Amino acid sequence: MAAGQRRHAVFMEKMKIVVPCLFGLESIAAGELKRMRMEDVQTLNGKVTFLGDFSDVARANIGLRTGERVMIELGRFPAASFEELFQGVLSCPLEDYIGKADAFPVKGWSLNSALHSIPDCQSIIKKAAVERLKKYYRVAWFEETGSVHQIRFSILKDEVSIMLDTSGAGLHKRGYRKNANAAPIKETLAAGILDLARVKADTVLYDPLCGSGTFLIEGALRGFGIAPGISRKFAAEGWAACPPDVFKAMRQEAMEKIDRRSGFVAYGGDIDPESVLLAQENSKKAGVSGRIRVEKKDLTDFEPQSENGVIVCNPPYGERMLDVKQARELYRRMGEVFASKAPGFPCYVISPDEEFEQSFGRKANKKRKLYNGMLKCDLYMYF
Repeated sequence: MAAGQRRHAVFMEKMKIVVPCLFGLESIAAGELKRMRMEDVQTLNGKVTFLGDFSDVARANIGLRTGERVMIELGRFPAASFEELFQGVLSCPLEDYIGKADAFPVKGWSLNSALHSIPDCQSIIKKAAVERLKKYYRVAWFEETGSVHQIRFSILKDEVSIMLDTSGAGLHKRGYRKNANAAPIKETLAAGILDLARVKADTVLYDPLCGSGTFLIEGALRGFGIAPGISRKFAAEGWAACPPDVFKAMRQEAMEKIDRRSGFVAYGGDIDPESVLLAQENSKKAGVSGRIRVEKKDLTDFEPQSENGVIVCNPPYGERMLDVKQARELYRRMGEVFASKAPGFPCYVISPDEEFEQSFGRKANKKRKLYNGMLKCDLYMYF
């Protein structure tokens, strides 16, 4: 079958799609994909998989709030030696996606496996990919001046997965946060916490320690039904294997779901004037500044502007900006302020401090383990 014919066939086939996500957010990402009506959604450690075509690839890239990227799995096989790795990659249908002039760099990771050297694994996978494509295209070398098809690999307990990254830059890069304060929370993690907090179109959201405004902005995107990737580009848009209008169609679909008439509104405060300016600038870039109010304000000056609302925050803590003693004093003040000024408001606070509840003054109704970067945290949930 000729390359063009084979690629047309790929358009019509269901591919296995892999969506890595932060540990603790797997079920939330799976819920998003199920609401998108994706087929055969499976939840695994650190990732979610589903079956789909390029329309589903585009829909997931544009619409996912908690996924880190969207990848097509080309092959999965055991490998405890470089020869097994080479032969496994050699069997992957790379030519279905990668053209003769396309670039195909390699990156990935290995954990608890015999093949632990990342540079060596990259070299072997690249060599096998070149050999496969040389045989298919009948050329001796590849100029790699075309569109980028990033090959990603994962090796866990000697089980190899070879994937193509359709996203390019990670999905947390929405485009609105060009600048951030010293310790911003990742957009995908913020979105997951807001999902757990059940932020909806009619929510009044408060973050009295808002930093550069990530919770406020992600809440507004969610409240208005704005797809987080609607304004950015993705790697697969430049692929010959991807139908030319599929991303355009999915963006139009996402546009039709936006509801600016929702009652969502958010209030933020921060003692640092630079953070306040950043939050204001970022909300403008995100196109949601009309419903977000951010002021320079100390925590003790927190005053709810509504009878009902949800408080979500990521306070500074020992490993990040304050020493442990200062952080716990801040937690104590938070507990007092929220209890006295917003006693009926649900409250969600992420912290790595195992003694947070003692400082805050109340035992959480529920806790959930999450990772803020490499830092193991708990989300303390008060209803």
